[in-house]
Amino acid sequence: MRCSNAGAATVKAPSATTTSATATQGLELKRFAPEATFKTKVYAALKQAIITMDIYGSPEPTWIDERQLSEQLGVSRTPVREAVAMLEQEGLVKSLPRRGIMVLKKTKSEIVEMIQAWAALESMAARLAVERATDAEIGRLRLLFKAFDEAHKPSDHVGEYSSANLLFHQTLIGLSKSQLLIEMTDNLLLHVRGIRQMTIGREDRASRSIVDHLQIIEALEQRDVALAERLSRDHTLGLAAFVDQHADIFD
Repeated sequence: MRCSNAGAATVKAPSATTTSATATQGLELKRFAPEATFKTKVYAALKQAIITMDIYGSPEPTWIDERQLSEQLGVSRTPVREAVAMLEQEGLVKSLPRRGIMVLKKTKSEIVEMIQAWAALESMAARLAVERATDAEIGRLRLLFKAFDEAHKPSDHVGEYSSANLLFHQTLIGLSKSQLLIEMTDNLLLHVRGIRQMTIGREDRASRSIVDHLQIIEALEQRDVALAERLSRDHTLGLAAFVDQHADIFD
């Protein structure tokens, strides 16, 4: 008697396509990083140039000329316009018809808020630096102030000390080895940098500033997380309080 095959499940051998797809799904692949376009190159160059500007050194607005940018960078105006649009979205510049590109300044209240945000980020950077930075990396912070002593006081060399001061704060952020923290402080740096430069020569702030910095460095060297975090935060909040009390620095 012959058995019926009706109702029996039909098993198909896996096709070559199915086998290939399954094998591919098991691979951990990363896309190739695309080469930087003119737009991203112009954006990076322009942003870095803006960050190093002293836009608070004068009450007059700071302008950027699109045509000059195009000539100096050796590119057409299209990537310049695209880069400016990106910077405008970040709140760094504003394009004004028939006038040009203006680098935006912040109001006093906005500056205070930005410095407070910087204090929070830098205190976290100090915490991470204690955990991640080597002794040699922390030691480089001391070298920034090696030239200053009783014979070479910060208050007598304010410009020189101002540069060391700014480099200290940038280096401390970098010691966190957190790319996100570094990127988050980038946009704040333009404004916080300018305000630090304006205030460092007032009321002997330079002399007090270097004492604060050396105490922060000592806490980092001792791997005292809580102290390094607190000293870093309080130091920068002191700047926020000073700016809040002295509106005339914006005149």
